[in-house]
Amino acid sequence: MSCDAAASAALMWFAATAPMAPAPALQLTVAQAPSSVAHEPLFADIVQRAKRLKAEVDAFRGNDRPIPEAFGKKVSELSDLDMKGHLTLAQRGTDGDLKCILRGISQDLPLKLAAVTEAKDRKARDLALRDMAYLLNDNVEVITAPPAPAV
Repeated sequence: MSCDAAASAALMWFAATAPMAPAPALQLTVAQAPSSVAHEPLFADIVQRAKRLKAEVDAFRGNDRPIPEAFGKKVSELSDLDMKGHLTLAQRGTDGDLKCILRGISQDLPLKLAAVTEAKDRKARDLALRDMAYLLNDNVEVITAPPAPAV
């Protein structure tokens, strides 16, 4: 028998016959995901409004139809609701991404609306409408996405 084989056999015999101390108990904690706000009236309203506005934006793309003033008013109202959502989460002491994202969307919506209304040609308008559609879609998805556990 070679030295390597003998050493291997000795180690296996020792491991099989050595008394084993009990393994220390492990206490695992599972990070709890924060509860979703999508079911709350304020946030459900934001989602519904953003979906409706996105459908309007999609209808404006690819044509030269004028953007009605009522559209701008609806965008402004959604922006206000997003800020209200941000403030609501801040008052709760929520320190998550949603709070910050809602604030950012609230600030970006008027900028996207200005880009749409100030576009000089159809191509620029369609580009601005596309950007607004992405922002409105993000508005829906950040609220309806399942919350991730805190790390």
